[in-house]
Amino acid sequence: MPDVFVNYRTDDEEATATLIERELSRRFGDRRVFRASKSIGIGQAFPRELLTAVRRSSVLLAVIGARWADARKADGRRALDDPTDWTRREIVEAFESGALVVPVLVGRTTRLDRHALPPELAELADCQYLRFDTRDADSGLRRIGDELARTIPQLAEAEQRIDGEPGAVQTRNEVGRVDGSAVQARDYRHDQSGGIGNVGRAVGTFINNASGPVHTGSGAQHNTTRHGGVEIHGDGGSYVERGTVNNDFGGRRDREGRR
Repeated sequence: MPDVFVNYRTDDEEATATLIERELSRRFGDRRVFRASKSIGIGQAFPRELLTAVRRSSVLLAVIGARWADARKADGRRALDDPTDWTRREIVEAFESGALVVPVLVGRTTRLDRHALPPELAELADCQYLRFDTRDADSGLRRIGDELARTIPQLAEAEQRIDGEPGAVQTRNEVGRVDGSAVQARDYRHDQSGGIGNVGRAVGTFINNASGPVHTGSGAQHNTTRHGGVEIHGDGGSYVERGTVNNDFGGRRDREGRR
C-alpha cells in the first residue's frame, strides 16, 4: 500500500497534483504514491479504494490552489461544506487515521484560515505547509521529496534501493542538455551491459563490462598482435600487452626497452 496519498480538487490544481505524484513515484517507486486517477484500476470500487489508501498512508499531501476553498457544487453550495465531498472526506479520514497531513500551497495561494473552514477541517489550517511554485518546479519538487524522505524513513530506504539498483548510472548534478533543456542525472537512467557510451555528453566516455583493450585517445587506432596481446597506437593512445597498460606519447614508448 502507498506511503504518500496525493489529495487534490479536480477543478483546482489537478495538473500540479499529477506533476507532484509523478516525481514522487519516480523517486520513491510507483506503488508508494497514490493518486486516484492513476492508482484505482478499472472495475474497482472507487469509495473503498480511496478510503483504504488514505487509512494505510503515512502522509497525505493536500494540494491547494486558488480555487480550492471556494469551489462550488452544481447547486451553488461550497464543496467543502458538503460532508460527501471527496476532497474533504480524504483529509478528514487522514486526520482520523493519524496520518501526517501536509498542505501544499500552489503559487500565491494564501495560508488557510481555520475560521473559513468547516470544523472538521479546521486542523488543516494549523498544519505546517509546503509551498510549490510552477515557475520553479524543479526545486519545488525536489524540496517536497527531500522533506518526505527526512520525515518518512521507509521513503528514504526506498529511494536508496532505487539508487542502488544494478546497472543504473545516476548522479545528482547536471550532466547535459536535451533539446536545450538541462538534464539532471537523477532524471537520467542508463543501463549499459557492455561497450562504450556517452552519458549526457558532459560526463564523457564511460566503459562498462569491456572484455578487451579499448582505445580512448584522439588519434588513429592501429592493432597489431604481439605475444598474444594487442598493441594500440594513437595520439595520446594506449596499448595493452600481456595485461600491462602502456602509453605512447609523441613517439616515446614508456616500456621495457623504451625509446
